Amino acid sequence: MGKISRDSIKKLVKKHFGVSVTNGGADEIAKILEVEAEYISDFAVRNAKEKRSGKVTKRDIRDYVIKGRR
Repeated sequence: MGKISRDSIKKLVKKHFGVSVTNGGADEIAKILEVEAEYISDFAVRNAKEKRSGKVTKRDIRDYVIKGRR
């Protein structure tokens, strides 16, 4: 498994959906989230560089949802 903890995924799903997740299910969700986070990060960094700001901002992240999705 990657850097997103299994327990974090389990707590998130339980809190928002009221169901339990198996260890394998939590691991798969974590893998998918990590891949998506890479795409978001890549987009946000490119966005920040284009603006020559040198910092990734909340706006750079939100722009991914609006115009950066693959």
